[in-house]
Amino acid sequence: MEKIFFTPEGEEPVEFYVLEQTVIGGQNYILVTDAEDGDGEAWILKDNSGENDTEAIYEMVEDDKELEALGEIFRKLLDEDGVGLDF
Repeated sequence: MEKIFFTPEGEEPVEFYVLEQTVIGGQNYILVTDAEDGDGEAWILKDNSGENDTEAIYEMVEDDKELEALGEIFRKLLDEDGVGLDF
């Protein structure tokens, strides 16, 4: 499982494991968790990187409608892989 470090503005870096990724309308999203194995919390991050950025710039999806729609998409993607997910 791929591991990334997410640094919220003004905070210490947090280690996440990437469960799945998708592109919707040209926008990249990743589903991450804080636990490599077993139960953990999950978040959906949106890639807000610019063309000239050398590293990916992610922000947590917080809009309820966007989060709900993306949650359904990620559930379907993980179901296809045989992985269950509860948000």
